[in-house]
This record gives sequence, C-alpha cells and structure tokens, in this order.
Amino acid sequence: MIDVLVVDDDFRVAEINAKYVGKVPGFRVAARAHSAAQALASVERGAIDLVLLDHYLPDQTGLQLVHRMREQGHGTDVIMITAASDVATVQAAMRLGALHYLVKPFTFAALRTRLESYAALRRTVDRVGGRGIAGQEQVDRIFGALRTAAAPSSPGLPSGHSEPTTDLICAVLHRAEHPLSAHEVAVETGLSRSTAQRYLRHLEQAGRLRLSLKYGDTGRPEHRYAWVAP
Repeated sequence: MIDVLVVDDDFRVAEINAKYVGKVPGFRVAARAHSAAQALASVERGAIDLVLLDHYLPDQTGLQLVHRMREQGHGTDVIMITAASDVATVQAAMRLGALHYLVKPFTFAALRTRLESYAALRRTVDRVGGRGIAGQEQVDRIFGALRTAAAPSSPGLPSGHSEPTTDLICAVLHRAEHPLSAHEVAVETGLSRSTAQRYLRHLEQAGRLRLSLKYGDTGRPEHRYAWVAP
C-alpha cells in the first residue's frame, strides 16, 4: 500500500480529498494535516510515501514546506493540489520536484489518473532498481511512467469533449471574480474561442455555470458565464 498524507487548510476539502484517495486501489490515507507544521511533523514521523499538498496554508506556503522537507533530507514524493495556477508557482513546484500539479477544482477521475501514474512510476523504479544501473531504455521507462494520457470523452461529456479541458475551464471560472465571456475564457486557457464556447455551452446546460447577458453598443448581447457553487 502507498501511504498518503493529505494536506489542506480547509478541513472539508481535506476530507473530500482523503475520500478520493481511499477509492483508488493501492492507496490509503495515513494522515491529514491542515498546516505546514502539522504536515512536516507527519513526514518526520516517517511512513509517508506521498504528500498531496495544498499551496495556500496558514503558516507557510506549500512550496516553502517542500523546500524545508528537501533541506532536512526528506525525499517524500509530492503532488500539488491547489488553486494556485500562476506560472511562477507551477515552475517553482517543478524545480522542487513535484511529480504532478493538479489545479482546483478537479474531478475524482483527474486525481485518480495522477495517483495511478504515480503507482506506475513506483512499480517501474522497483523493477529497474534491482539492476543497480539503469540504461537509457530504463531511464526513459521511468520518466515515461509519470505521463498521463489525454483522457477521452468521459461519461456525461459530449463527443469530442475531454475531461482535462473541462477541468481547465472550470478552474478558470471558479477563481474568476466576475462572469467571463468566451473570449476571456479562451485567453485565460489558451484555447480557441470556438472551443471555449463549445465547452461553456455544455457546462451551462449541465448546470455548472450560470449564463448572463451583457448588452453593449452593438445591440447584440454578450454571453457571460459564472461558476455555480455546488
């Protein structure tokens, strides 16, 4: 079994993430923490294989915690699970050795995919590790184990819609302070406007977004979308 430490300052979110972990075969929640100090104490006690780490903690950021862990010689693996989606934070997480970076809000399927790829990485390292020295083929196999394939359309999604793209758009709307147009969502996500519009229309019909109309000088109303809290 892979023992997981779930770290989130929100007790409710930590509980949800812990339940998600418990649904993935081969994983179990060894501890929960709601601050960097609690998380570091759990790591220091040992028996933690993987930390699911929020960035926004009350006493330190998640990345500051990872830096402290590395300074103290803790090589515990880390997957970031956070609403922080700025490029600087993502790059810093990569440099500190985070294996995956999952932006809130996310689906169970998105987390399961990351956990399964992490389990595949551990199996690959175990197989290769017995040889002592890894050739290029074995090194490629280790690095390749962490890749997550693009998800096909999931049940409930129209044909041609992928879960990662849906999650990306939901994340943008979730953190937006005001309703966004399809153009604004396209700019934020890097998608084309037509693709963003297609996903927004589906999410609005599914009840996950609220549609409002903004009238301008042209007479044609602009469709704007806002996140609907579950």
